[in-house]
Amino acid sequence: MNCDEFVELVTAYLEGALPPDETALFEQHLNFCEGCVWYVEQMRGTIAAAAGISEEDITDGDRERLVAAFRGWRGP
Repeated sequence: MNCDEFVELVTAYLEGALPPDETALFEQHLNFCEGCVWYVEQMRGTIAAAAGISEEDITDGDRERLVAAFRGWRGP
């Protein structure tokens, strides 16, 4: 598994949705790639931070800016 493939699977891994064989390959990659270890740690931190935000915590203006940003985003 290379880093690009790893990044594509990180969400499924963190959700426990990868099949056992892919989980093993994913974790094997973590044993050898410090950059991907850092990436997973960042994702876990982001998930933990976002979990503490409720809908009431977001102002209407912030919500509108976020929606506009996502609408304008174009993936690779």
